[in-house]
Amino acid sequence: MRRVVVTTLILLGVAAVLHMLRYALMLYNRGALLNPFVAGFATWVPVAASAFAFFGVLASALILTNWLIARRAAAFAHQGAEDPRSPGRLWVGCMVPPINLALAPVYVVELARLERRRGLRIVSWWITWFVSYVVSIASIVTTILTVFYTDTQRIADNTVITTIAYLVALATLLLVWQVYQGFERTPVDRPAHRWVMVAAESPKPAEAPESSAESVPAVEAEDRNPAA
Repeated sequence: MRRVVVTTLILLGVAAVLHMLRYALMLYNRGALLNPFVAGFATWVPVAASAFAFFGVLASALILTNWLIARRAAAFAHQGAEDPRSPGRLWVGCMVPPINLALAPVYVVELARLERRRGLRIVSWWITWFVSYVVSIASIVTTILTVFYTDTQRIADNTVITTIAYLVALATLLLVWQVYQGFERTPVDRPAHRWVMVAAESPKPAEAPESSAESVPAVEAEDRNPAA
């Protein structure tokens, strides 16, 4: 899991940097012409980075959701109960937008309360995720508009919004990773009562008979001289 999340963080960071570079080249292009190769790089490489970042986010979401389902099952089993939410319901609530924005944090809060954990920054993650949703929607809308309106200013605005969207998404993933580590630092508590195997008591060995020296009085010496 760590490898997938770290890779996704790198992909989001690279996508943000490439969009920043694209915006800088657009500013430069206002006063001078760009080399065709550079112009093609600025156009298509950020698009490719965006695609890789999207699949990275999807993979991280799948892995984290699978962990959440397994963790909830273990926590409820520790309490001697079953998770009232089915795995299918948890998958839908964590993976289907936009309902996952409302339900996924609730599932995590339920788990934190069940395990009596505090200080996991769940609220911070939730707020950042909401901001990421809003900025991402704005990025998608402005991207669609650039298809119909190809003026430079709209493309520049879209580039700025998309850059911010990647940065906020990176912050969101960092926070959810911190929440995950908060749970994983301590495993699900073990039961307070443990059954211990005790060997059956063996019969006491029979007491050995007292030695003859103790039970039989001492025999007088056979040869005893008469008194003189």
